[in-house]
Amino acid sequence: MQERGGWSGFHEQAEVLEGKQCWPGQVSTTLPPLTGMALSVLVLLLLAVLYEGIKVGKAKLLHQVLVNLPTSISQQTIAETDGDSAGSDASPVGRTHHRWYLCHFGQSLIHVIQVVIGYFIMLAVMSYNTWIFLGVVLGSAVGYYLAYPLLSTA
Repeated sequence: MQERGGWSGFHEQAEVLEGKQCWPGQVSTTLPPLTGMALSVLVLLLLAVLYEGIKVGKAKLLHQVLVNLPTSISQQTIAETDGDSAGSDASPVGRTHHRWYLCHFGQSLIHVIQVVIGYFIMLAVMSYNTWIFLGVVLGSAVGYYLAYPLLSTA
């Protein structure tokens, strides 16, 4: 009686699928190499465009907050001094601070998204694949080209 345990018995049950050895129950879902690489480069190109868009959008949002916030705080302070004599219930300064905290939370969330996307892009570039590197560089250039005019619009 022949022993069929261990690796030798399991190895005999392996199949050959598309020229590669696959274990029982394993299905080959690989794309052809060129299609997979082209799809990877395209996804990274779009991620780089998104990264540049987020970067420019965050800068524009910060600029708008800095332009609008000091004016509204000075107006709210004047309204608070007038409101103290009138005895109003809702503090305008409290609403300004609440709005500032919401804006700060939104900016923090956008920053986290930007950092995560940036690390994904860096991780892909660290594969030292020339095509992936060129896709990221091209995506960054296209993203900056598309997003930069948004900074100058009022």
